[in-house]
Amino acid sequence: MTQRRLLYESESGDRWFLLREPEPERVFVRHEPSSASGGRVADLEIGEFLIRGVYGPEHVELLRLVGSLVDQQGLTTEHTVEGE
Repeated sequence: MTQRRLLYESESGDRWFLLREPEPERVFVRHEPSSASGGRVADLEIGEFLIRGVYGPEHVELLRLVGSLVDQQGLTTEHTVEGE
């Protein structure tokens, strides 16, 4: 079963979702444009989504969600990244 989570909804009604498909394992971003914009639904691999020329609140929300994984209780802090 495909799982999806709303990342961001713009004032104009465009919506971005994070989706996970089990078979084959795939995680990606889906953009659903508002009916007023007349665009088409687009599925983007996470890397492609993040390196596009536009950086908006939908990107900020995806990065916040990824960062929240580090904040979860139970994760160890004994390893540090070089340069810190």
